[in-house]
Amino acid sequence: MKIPIGMEDGQSHPIAQKIQTAYPDFYIGATLFRGDLSVHIKKEGVLLISQFLRDDPALDFDYPIHISSVDDMVSTSPARGRKQNAGEDRFEMVYELFSIRKKHQVRVKARVSEQDCTIDSVTSIWKGANYQEREVYDMMGIKFNNHPDLKRILLPDEYTEGYPLRKNFPVEGRGWRDTFEFLDQE
Repeated sequence: MKIPIGMEDGQSHPIAQKIQTAYPDFYIGATLFRGDLSVHIKKEGVLLISQFLRDDPALDFDYPIHISSVDDMVSTSPARGRKQNAGEDRFEMVYELFSIRKKHQVRVKARVSEQDCTIDSVTSIWKGANYQEREVYDMMGIKFNNHPDLKRILLPDEYTEGYPLRKNFPVEGRGWRDTFEFLDQE
């Protein structure tokens, strides 16, 4: 894994070492940026590692601050000079976790491909993940396996035209936005 410029090696961080020791098959690496630890894992290990982060007394991550996703689709514009490799995983799930008692924080990241746009739900570990995962599903189209109520939370039920937070979503022009009844009342 290539560490971006400005990122320091987080491999020696005690939290990263505990995860690597407990789950070496799912651990990819860790980075530190301005004191914030990010641990990169394989998506298949998200449930096991989340359970470990919550239940280990030394870690005690009891509060999911934020669960989000990033669309890493790279522009093919010559001005940007980069193209996304066909084999790359396009999306990245980001779990920002905090321990209220221990007062420490970690960011756990797992890559998700566009072809298999699914990942295990962590709602069985943190109930507070429910609405955050529904928002990611609604806005990015990532499906959560074994989620108790995976349905739209922000968009209307009849919405079927892509996912608004994906980089390839059209931001201009007429389309589904003009079909809502309340727009005709002006």
